[in-house]
Amino acid sequence: MFKPYVAAESKMAEFTLRAVVLGILLGLVFGVGNAYLGLKVGTTVSASIPAAVLSMAILRTFFHKATILENNLVQTIASVGEGLAGGIIFTVPALFILGEHISIMRIFLLSTLGGILGVLFMIPMRRYIIVKEHGVLPFPEGTACAEILESGEKKSGLKAKMAFIGIITGAVYKLCCNAFNLWQETPSWIINRLEKTVFSIDATPALLGVGYIIGPRIASFIFAGGALGWWVLIPLIKMFDVSMDTIFPGTVPVSQMSAGDVWANYIRYIGVGTVLIGGLFSLVNVAPAVWKTVHSSIRELFESSHTARLARTDKDISLRWLILGSLAIILTLWLTPGLPMNLVTILLLTILGFFFVAVTSLTVGIVGSTSNPVSGMTITTLLITCLIFVALGWTERLYLISALTMAIVACVAICLAATTSQDLKTGFLVGATPRYQQVAEIIGVILPALAISGTVYLLNQAYGLGSSLLPAPQGTMMAMVAKGVIEGNIPFTLISIGVIIGLLLRLLTIPILPFALGLYLPLSLTTPVMLGGIVSAFVRRQTKDKEIIQRGVLTSSGLVAGDACTGVVIAFLSIVGWVNLNAKPHLPDIFGLIIFILLALGLGWITLHPPRFLGTTKK
Repeated sequence: MFKPYVAAESKMAEFTLRAVVLGILLGLVFGVGNAYLGLKVGTTVSASIPAAVLSMAILRTFFHKATILENNLVQTIASVGEGLAGGIIFTVPALFILGEHISIMRIFLLSTLGGILGVLFMIPMRRYIIVKEHGVLPFPEGTACAEILESGEKKSGLKAKMAFIGIITGAVYKLCCNAFNLWQETPSWIINRLEKTVFSIDATPALLGVGYIIGPRIASFIFAGGALGWWVLIPLIKMFDVSMDTIFPGTVPVSQMSAGDVWANYIRYIGVGTVLIGGLFSLVNVAPAVWKTVHSSIRELFESSHTARLARTDKDISLRWLILGSLAIILTLWLTPGLPMNLVTILLLTILGFFFVAVTSLTVGIVGSTSNPVSGMTITTLLITCLIFVALGWTERLYLISALTMAIVACVAICLAATTSQDLKTGFLVGATPRYQQVAEIIGVILPALAISGTVYLLNQAYGLGSSLLPAPQGTMMAMVAKGVIEGNIPFTLISIGVIIGLLLRLLTIPILPFALGLYLPLSLTTPVMLGGIVSAFVRRQTKDKEIIQRGVLTSSGLVAGDACTGVVIAFLSIVGWVNLNAKPHLPDIFGLIIFILLALGLGWITLHPPRFLGTTKK
């Protein structure tokens, strides 16, 4: 029988005011940072491990007697910000792109209700997925976070300092680039011999950090997708188009398009098809396990309550509150004036939401949060909803907005269920009280939801969602899919080509979703991720020590947080007129590339050889 780090019989401080406050503050930082990152590159990074490290350092510095369960509660709340950011930035931009000016309070309401619904829907699955399947489902991030917390009982100073160095470096780099305009953030060069396609790189610390965190394998698949789109498909399309005809969905002849125009009008739809087939295969792969999960959870719901006899480490929020809370949220979504969600939409949200919460709770246990196909599940939810609307003859704009509004709630619920699953796994390993963690997740939704809602609104005002500065890839994709299905003008040929590419990838046993993401994204975003993956590969080649590799992950997380949060501040300063985002940089493009390469070398060097002033190092 499994025994956690802290025994069930032990009485230890856990749900304390200082843990809740610190968790909310860290949740705000990682939520805002991940919102910026997700709008830029279409992915988020796990906040659990950096939050756990920072929690141990801060609580130990100011309080001295913080417990491992308090630190676990801090990372539990902090990770909510990451999950909320993913759910919001994958869907809300679609409404802005379609010209629907959704208010900050509307975003806040939808994301808060969706987040709480995701936590509640996941609770009845805990005993099967986390307890009964212990040793079967690895839960990579949750297990790694538990190891960090347990090792942190002895020492955590160096790891926290590495994270702080990353935050400061990312912030300073961003200020030099965007506020002081010293060099170009996205240097690019036209390749004349490849039909004037381009080589470009978004030289930002956040993307370098993402590449290191996801590792060389996934980074190379993302880069390969981008290379296929920009260095193979775009030159082929331009080379073989010799007519002056306009080809749908383009509005001008291909011969008059730049490489970016070809990507925007054709390649992105191919990427949509590849994402769809990747999401479908992901669902097929986990279907048997999902059936077991749902069956076990439903059976658990109708068993008699015996909470009083359960050990501390096995107590969840009661069934009564779970049912009442879920019904209250669903009724609020249906009856709130101004929300374009009718009874059919609410029923679809409930059924598809619960199903995909079960799917995502399981898939994060198999592949982890980074590789979890949340956007694929949301697009599937959106597609099913739109197809049902079309079958019912509901093709007015009202129903397009209704489908996308439902997708916001569903996506946030799916993301929060994934986050909750990882956190409850960490709690299971260290001996936390599940009920406290679940209540903490619900508390942790409110302030980050408000902060991220404001951030998305602010970034849209400053940069424009869907622009080259903030492509918002998933949001743009969902706007394209929903509008295309509802209006009946989606380019099925291009999407079919993407489906075929996905099937070929399947035959070659290449992960479809990372490749599809690279195919869908601008090349400038996949190249820095590849550079981060190369740094990660170099570090792993130099050492097999997990602690040294983890130092690089923490520094990279700091780069992401520092860059992203500073980017949000600069966006605000640009709106009030203190920063000019369109100012010409003082240095030519090549300097931007050189400085970014030096940053990458610095990441690898400090990971392997931390300066002595940081404290004891392990070599």
